[in-house]
Amino acid sequence: MDGSFPIPEIESGRADAAFREEVDAFLDAELTEELRAAGRETTGLKSPRWACDAWRKRLLARGWFAPSWPIEHGGADWSAAQRLYFENACAQRDAPIIMNSGVRTIGPLIIAEGSEDQKARYLPAILNGEHEWCQGFSEPQAGSDLSALSLRATRDGDDFILNGSKVWTSFAQYASHMFLLARCEEGSAGRDGLVFLLVEMNRPGIRVRPIDFISGETETNEVFFDNVRTPAADRIGDIGEGWRAAKALMAIARSNNTTTGLLRRALRAAKRGMIGLAPSQDLYNLAMKVDTFEALEARVASGEMPVGSAASSSVLKVIATELHQAITQAGLGLAPNSDFAQAKYLSTRAATIYSGTSEVHRNILAHAIGCP
Repeated sequence: MDGSFPIPEIESGRADAAFREEVDAFLDAELTEELRAAGRETTGLKSPRWACDAWRKRLLARGWFAPSWPIEHGGADWSAAQRLYFENACAQRDAPIIMNSGVRTIGPLIIAEGSEDQKARYLPAILNGEHEWCQGFSEPQAGSDLSALSLRATRDGDDFILNGSKVWTSFAQYASHMFLLARCEEGSAGRDGLVFLLVEMNRPGIRVRPIDFISGETETNEVFFDNVRTPAADRIGDIGEGWRAAKALMAIARSNNTTTGLLRRALRAAKRGMIGLAPSQDLYNLAMKVDTFEALEARVASGEMPVGSAASSSVLKVIATELHQAITQAGLGLAPNSDFAQAKYLSTRAATIYSGTSEVHRNILAHAIGCP
């Protein structure tokens, strides 16, 4: 015994007993010690590629790699409660963190709004690992204010010619495809005149330059487009209506994805630094906050929150990222000389900037409750 406070590792939520037993049995059987070690040692957004690929194949064979997708497209069609339980169960057992944009965001958007050709071309390739996607939204002058983007998409026959750049593009160095927003109408501004494109990353004129983190990891990139030709048909929605498609994608991201599992992983990592030390009241309090956040996330996923979806998403984003930072800071305080604790702490410093700064999300919440 290490003398620490008991920290809850998992909540059953509303998933039924039979489902919980099935998940637990599968994870206990399929998660090898090698895969658990890879998940346990992950400090950034995603586990090593070999571990992600090995775990993807096991999940795919069971039909669980795309838990929110409809069964007819290769998914599991799980409820929000089932997804939440599964993520927590994976966190409890240190499963590799896959963080696959194809499964989490663009795949569901293609299912909802893509053509039959796009569904046939892209969905199986996402599931089998042939296609790996990255998101091309942020630009040097368009971060939290996404409507300020300036990547140009100039029509030339059946194609668009792309010129400009994207930045902070997560895992673009590994991606085979990017979904992006570009400005396609001359003289347009703000949310008007945009197009939502699906672009192959091997097209001539695309250059990826990795951005090194202070932690030593490389997760985000700059991506440059120099006269890149891409088919105009490879898009979601109408030309000029890209903002609507982007909003649909963000709504999918809010409804299909959960964060509690990542917070529980951070708690487990911090708790490992307590061995031989006196109990940490701070860490125990943070564990209680994670329990509270899980209840909130379950309410949002089930549509029970009284505010709109954008405000609900902002609530989750602000609380989760700031709580994640607090957990890794507590972990560093418990093990200040640990390379792992230091890397974990550094990897979460930018969390309150990702997907819109916390300040922007607080403004959204202020407007939602009627503040001027």
